Amino acid sequence: MLEAYVRGRSRPGRILLMTHIVVGYPSLEASLRVVETMVQAGVDLMELQIPFSEPIADGPVILRANAEALAAGSSVQRCLDFASAVTARFDVPFVFVAYYNTLVRFGIRNFVRDMAARGVRGAIVPDLPPEEGEEYLAAMKEAGVEPILLFAPTSTADRLRYLASHARGFVYGLSRRGVTGAETSFSTDLEQDLARYRAATPLPLAVGFGVKDRKDVDFLIGKADIAIVGSHALRVIDEQGVEAVGPFVKSLRA
Repeated sequence: MLEAYVRGRSRPGRILLMTHIVVGYPSLEASLRVVETMVQAGVDLMELQIPFSEPIADGPVILRANAEALAAGSSVQRCLDFASAVTARFDVPFVFVAYYNTLVRFGIRNFVRDMAARGVRGAIVPDLPPEEGEEYLAAMKEAGVEPILLFAPTSTADRLRYLASHARGFVYGLSRRGVTGAETSFSTDLEQDLARYRAATPLPLAVGFGVKDRKDVDFLIGKADIAIVGSHALRVIDEQGVEAVGPFVKSLRA
């Protein structure tokens, strides 16, 4: 279980790191090298995003990565095969990030079954509220994999508790409104949002959207269990190449 894994690795004064790749960007071979480099550098969990043509929760960095991965031939089946390779090779949990249309086109129960069979431990579906996800949530429960739901600063206390009632593994707390990759103010306002998230669920709390450096990660220590670094890791790849990923990940804790 993801919850047990997170709690087992948690220590006072330490926060877990979860990084993000778009499978097939800049190529499948490069994606494998990025995973290897990130794991060797000490990440605790990883998100594998299945490319989609309209990733509405994502900003320009991840949007472009999705488009280029699709243009290079990345597909759901290739992402599933990629997941088989990395879960067999690396001893950290992997979760899928996928938009709901991908699941519907593939077949929701087929997707969840195949995901579980390939060792993926959970999924984040950013555009699927629980009210519309009955089949997905049932399939996830049957397969023994975990739906990771999103908490937003705009959500009321009642809404957060409702989301928490359907979540398993951990919850993904958004540091701000908007899409991935934009600037985030790590400040008192965010502290208040994180306290609200904590109050809504006993599950571990992951925080993403705008985490980019050691200072941001340090801010979250004691306030969250997992810091999620997504867009900025892709920027490092874009600007400096795959070989820069290891030093970047290490710098988040150095």
